[in-house]
Amino acid sequence: MVTLASIPIAPDFLKSPPLARLRLKAMSELRKRQDPGKIADTDPQNHDILPRRSTFVLSWMLSGFDRPRLVIVIFLAVFAAWFLSPQETSSLSHSYAVCSSSGARIYTVDHAVPHAQCLVVDGSLILDIGSLDDIMERWVARDRLRSSLQIRYLDESSIVVPGLSDSHGHILEYGASRQLLLENAKTIKDAVALIRQYILDNDDILNDPSKFVEGSGWDHTSWPVKEWPTSDDLDMDPIIRGRPVILQSKDGHAFWLSKETFALNSPWPSEIEGGVIMKDSSGNPSGVVLDKAQDLVQKPAPTEQDLLRHFDAAVKDVLSHGLTSVHDAGFKPVSLEFFTRQAAAGNLPFRIYGMRYFNESDPYWGNLSEPIINAGDGRLNARSVKIFADGALRSGGAALHEPYHDNPHTKGFMRLDPKVLADVVPKFLRDGWQVNIHAIGDYANGVVLDTFEAALKDVDVTALRPRIEHAQIMTQSDLERVGKLGVISSIQPTHAISDMWFAEERLGPERVKGLYAFRSLLDHGSRLAIGSDFPVEDMNPLAGFHAAITRLSPEGQSPNGPSGWFPEQRLTRMEALRGMTIDAAYASFTEDSLGSLVPGKRADYVVLSQDIMTVPVDQILSTKVQATVIDGRVAFGHV
Repeated sequence: MVTLASIPIAPDFLKSPPLARLRLKAMSELRKRQDPGKIADTDPQNHDILPRRSTFVLSWMLSGFDRPRLVIVIFLAVFAAWFLSPQETSSLSHSYAVCSSSGARIYTVDHAVPHAQCLVVDGSLILDIGSLDDIMERWVARDRLRSSLQIRYLDESSIVVPGLSDSHGHILEYGASRQLLLENAKTIKDAVALIRQYILDNDDILNDPSKFVEGSGWDHTSWPVKEWPTSDDLDMDPIIRGRPVILQSKDGHAFWLSKETFALNSPWPSEIEGGVIMKDSSGNPSGVVLDKAQDLVQKPAPTEQDLLRHFDAAVKDVLSHGLTSVHDAGFKPVSLEFFTRQAAAGNLPFRIYGMRYFNESDPYWGNLSEPIINAGDGRLNARSVKIFADGALRSGGAALHEPYHDNPHTKGFMRLDPKVLADVVPKFLRDGWQVNIHAIGDYANGVVLDTFEAALKDVDVTALRPRIEHAQIMTQSDLERVGKLGVISSIQPTHAISDMWFAEERLGPERVKGLYAFRSLLDHGSRLAIGSDFPVEDMNPLAGFHAAITRLSPEGQSPNGPSGWFPEQRLTRMEALRGMTIDAAYASFTEDSLGSLVPGKRADYVVLSQDIMTVPVDQILSTKVQATVIDGRVAFGHV
C-alpha cells in the first residue's frame, strides 16, 4: 500500500490546481479526524502545510484523477519519500507550530492556560499558544507571519512539556565518570576486575605505569559486606600494582586510592578538619579518604582534549534525556574557564547555570569577580557560589545532632566551621551572588538555616534566592523554618530511593522520618528545585519524576512495600513537573524567559512519547524523548 506522510512543502510547488486540491483534501481529511462533525473551510493559498505526523492512505485520493494528474500525484509521493529522510524531518522553518490532533496535549505549566493544543514558535521565541482553530485563525488565514506557517503534528499519544531542568548535576564529572564506571561492581573483587580490564583495554595506560587511572561509581553500601575498600585490594592485582589509582565513590565524597597515589601525595597529616583519612591498625592510611581529605590528593590537570571528550559524552546524554538546562553544582576554575570559552565560541548545546566552587583556603573573591549572566546568547550563567557544609550520608560524613544509629562513635562532621559560614555568606549575598550550600545532616541544615536567617534580615529574599543543596535530613522546626525564610530546597528524589534501603539502619526509626521529607518542605512553603546529582544518580529526569511521585524503586519496590517509602512525602505529578521546569527556572533567576510555555519566553520544550501526567506510574519509565528543542531548534530527535 502506498502512503503519503504529511510534509511541509514549498508554497510555489503547491500552486498548480491539482496539487492545491490534493493539499486541500488532505487538510480536510485531518480536520475530519479532529472533529468528524465539522469540516473546516480551508484555503490552499494560505495553508502551505500538510501534517507531518498524521499519515493517511494515498489510495482514496487516486479515484477521479486522469493520467496526467495521476503522474503528478505519484511524483508527489516520490518527493515525499525523499523529503521524509531523518535529516529533513528535523528541519524547521523560522516560524512554525507544533500541534496535537487529539486535544490539548501541551502542558504549559502556566496557571492561566495550563493546557493547549498548539504552540507557535517564531525564531527562538514562543509566539502564541491556543487551539488549532485559534492558531489557524490568528496565524494562517491572516498570513501574519513573515513566512508561511509550517505545522508539525504530534503522534496521537505524545505530549509537549517545557524544557526540563536538572537543578543539581556535574557535567564534566559525568563525562569523566563514563570512562571507568564502577557502579555495577557488586563486590570489591568485581571492582578490581573492572579496573584491571580497563587498563588492559587502553594501551596508553597499560604501557605507561606512571599514568593515572581514574574511575568512579563504587558503592560499599551495596556490597554484601559493607566494608571500606583498601589500597591492598588494588595492589593484590599485578596489573594494577604500582600504578597511581584514584577512584571516586558513588556519592562523590570519598576517594579509594592505591599505595602509589598515597606515596605520591605524602606526607599525610594525622587528621584533617572537615575530612577523614582512614587508617589501618598500624595507623597508616588504609586506602580511603573522605570529603576535605580528597583535597590533599594531587592529580594531573585535565587537558583541553580531556575536557572536550568529557563534555561531548555529557552533551549526548543531556539532550537525549530531554534536558534543556543543567545547574552545574560546583564550577572549579578549570570548569568555569572551559565553559566560558565554549559560550564565547557558541558551542553550548544546552543551557548551563553554574555554581562557582568555594574553597576556604583561597582569598575571598566575591567582590573581585563579576557574575556571568546570559553569556553565549543565554546559554551560560554563573552567578552563584557553591559551599559545602558537611559530607554525605552514604559515607557517614553528614553532620548530625546525635550519633549515627549504626555507628554510635560519630555524629559525622562539618566540612566548614560555622564561623566561616557566618563570615562569607553575608559577603557573597551583599556582593550579588546567590549562595547555594550543600547540607545533608540535620545539624548541618540547622547551621545553614541559622546562617541564612542572620544574613537575610531586612533584605529582599526574592532578589537573593538562597538555596540548600540536598536538604536531606531536617528537624521538624527546621522543616518549618525553610519556607519562612524563603530558602529554596534543591532536592534529588532519586537519592531517596537509593538511600531508602540503608537509611533506617543508619539513622534509626524516628530520625529517618525527617529524611527526604519533600512533602513537608513544600507544605511549609519552600520552593522545590528538582535535580539528580548526576553522575551520582541516573541523569534521566523521568527517573526523578517517578521517584518523587511514588517513593518506589524503578521495579516498584520499597522497604515499606508497594505503597512507597514514607508515601505521605510523595509529590503530585504537577508538583514534580514544576520542580523540573518553572521552579527550577526560579531557582536560577530565569523564570521570566524559561520554565513554562508562555508567549514571549524562549522556545525550549520537550516532546514525550506518552502522557506522563496520566499514564499508570509503572509505565512512566518506558516514556521516550522524541524531541528536545532549545531556542526553537531541534537539539535531539525529530519534531
